[in-house]
Amino acid sequence: MRRRVALIIETSSIYGRDLLSGIVRFMRMHDDWSVFLEQRDLTKKPPSWIATWKGDGVISRATTPALVAAVQATQVPLVELTDRQDGITLPCIRSDDAAIGRMAADHLLERGFRRFGFCGFRGEAWSHRREKAFAQAVHEAGCSCDIYNSRWYGRSARSWEDEQQHLVSWLKTFARPFGIMTCSDIRGTQVLDACSTAGLSVPEEAAVVGVDNDELLCRICAPPLSSVIPNAEGIGYRAAELLTEMMDSGNATVFDYQLEPLGVATRQSTDVVAIDDPAVAAAVKLIRENACRGITVDEVTANASVSRSTLERQLRKYLGRSPQEEIRFVQVKRVRELLLTTDLSIEKISFLCGFDHPEYLHVVFKRVLGITPGQFRQQVKPTSSVTK
Repeated sequence: MRRRVALIIETSSIYGRDLLSGIVRFMRMHDDWSVFLEQRDLTKKPPSWIATWKGDGVISRATTPALVAAVQATQVPLVELTDRQDGITLPCIRSDDAAIGRMAADHLLERGFRRFGFCGFRGEAWSHRREKAFAQAVHEAGCSCDIYNSRWYGRSARSWEDEQQHLVSWLKTFARPFGIMTCSDIRGTQVLDACSTAGLSVPEEAAVVGVDNDELLCRICAPPLSSVIPNAEGIGYRAAELLTEMMDSGNATVFDYQLEPLGVATRQSTDVVAIDDPAVAAAVKLIRENACRGITVDEVTANASVSRSTLERQLRKYLGRSPQEEIRFVQVKRVRELLLTTDLSIEKISFLCGFDHPEYLHVVFKRVLGITPGQFRQQVKPTSSVTK
């Protein structure tokens, strides 16, 4: 007999839809669930049917305290996906917000920025966690970070016009150039609009990176918005695994499982190198475009019209790496992305990332990350069961 499972997940956001995609992928592999999904948005009241529902399990993204209480009252196995509140005592799977904040910081630091800001939403736990990790990462790099928060919605939220005026005033306090992380792509659209109003050139004077990689929203922006990519589909898949475990045994093996983001979708809003020397900036751009094609340091200096000693000195100044280390950094970053997002063999990935031999890829990857490519893939890809 098919198990009856309720999915109480908002369909109004790309994050919610990607969660559902992961659940659907699990269902196609197992084919033993009968699912009820109610079309929802983030602030909708708890569904009236939940109080008397007698199904077998629930996967919920309870975005309000009332919905948390309602789904708990069903007393059926429940996996919670909310990230809006801290202190949830239910089995919970969510994005690693600290890793998202660090990834956005690394993305901007790699481009040579030394002045930073974070723009978030007050009262949202996920935004606060991203803010804290981003600020800590840039502080550890010897840089400062200015914070701007305001209410997302509700009675105390400002109107669009009023909010934009406050954002413009905040952005004008920065010495240029500077990099901004926004807590979400929605926030990113607001900041890019405020940059335009303030007369700031993006990305040359202000680089902006969001979170969620909502393709439509990011490409509507002017310029298109770079964005950290959460592993929402992986979260949905693992939630379905955990719920199956709980329906089988009545016990949960995890209570706060967090998945790292997949990477950063780089678009025009951060497609810049904040280095004063044009020749050195061109050399860095050349490395990032050609590292996975096997470019050498000699080829970089020859094509960018900069001496090797100058390139060595300036890259250590701006990026903290030698030219060779920068080439390896770009290669390993691409390897990591392919391990996360594809099922390609290590041999194929080695070829695509500019390594002559898979064995050397293993050596470099382990030297940088401390584990082998195979171990990394095993840690981050969904498996047949959820583990701690």
